[in-house]
Amino acid sequence: MINFDYLRTASVNATLDAIKREPRAAFIAGGTNLVDLMKRGVTSPPRLIDINNLPLKNIERTSSGISIGALATNSAVAINEMIRSDFPLLSQALHAGASPQLRNMATVGGNMLQRTRCTYFYDTTMPCNKRQAGSGCGALGGYNRMHAIFGASDKCIAVHPSDMCVALVALNATAVVRSNKGERRIPFGDFHRLPGDTPQTDNQLKAGELITAVEIPSNKFQQHSFYLKIRDRSSYAFALVSVAVALSIENNRISDARIAAGGVAHKPWRLLNVEKALTGQPASVETFQKAASIATQGAKGYGQNNFKLKLLPQAIIQALETASS
Repeated sequence: MINFDYLRTASVNATLDAIKREPRAAFIAGGTNLVDLMKRGVTSPPRLIDINNLPLKNIERTSSGISIGALATNSAVAINEMIRSDFPLLSQALHAGASPQLRNMATVGGNMLQRTRCTYFYDTTMPCNKRQAGSGCGALGGYNRMHAIFGASDKCIAVHPSDMCVALVALNATAVVRSNKGERRIPFGDFHRLPGDTPQTDNQLKAGELITAVEIPSNKFQQHSFYLKIRDRSSYAFALVSVAVALSIENNRISDARIAAGGVAHKPWRLLNVEKALTGQPASVETFQKAASIATQGAKGYGQNNFKLKLLPQAIIQALETASS
């Protein structure tokens, strides 16, 4: 790890001024991902801007739903009574992530910005276009058991590691960001990028922008939500495949459906075709099986991760059965 300057700010405006003065600086809150990246030499910011004193830890109702401050910890959000009662899918996804110790430190904004856990990304002796543009993608012809089956390119087949973000995509959340130019809102489904020709760019944040909050609109999914995470061990492991399911069921018929998957793409992957197949249909095993059968349309395996092509539909069926019960 290289030497770096350290600055602690006390207001959003001061923070934005600080990043404007040193654009190569990095914001740090819990540091659960950034510190690892710095230790491994994957990233070397010349300055860290500590934002823990900013007033961004709120979790509060709004006229249209709920607002969660970017510095709210994963554990605080997961156990919050409003989240558990109105947005149980988010609470379940957060409880599935990392470990209790990490959830106590990790923040909502940091979770959104965490980088892939691809082995080649973390190993600075190996080629990785995400870490060093133009160096190649070691996973394409190498170890790719954990890698993407949707939305990949010949430049990168890494997956996004977050559980929280999969739930937020399913819940039609919005990211609120600030810069010296003002505030803007980004639909959560658009916040993260597919790799294309520039896999080194993970998201739509512009230089000098700071995530301040996540907003989730009210919904009718309280009774029928479930987050299923399939992994190699029951704790502190990233998803091979995960599925976020949220259903609104009236008279045993699905009036609204949200399905998103993790561990399958460079970004949390919304399964719009599956949602369409479910909407208006009876909440039955037959419906779930038919909908899941089209889930992997357009998907592609790369050898060691071919099992995901079979695992994802089965995970969707299991998650739907659990959510609808």
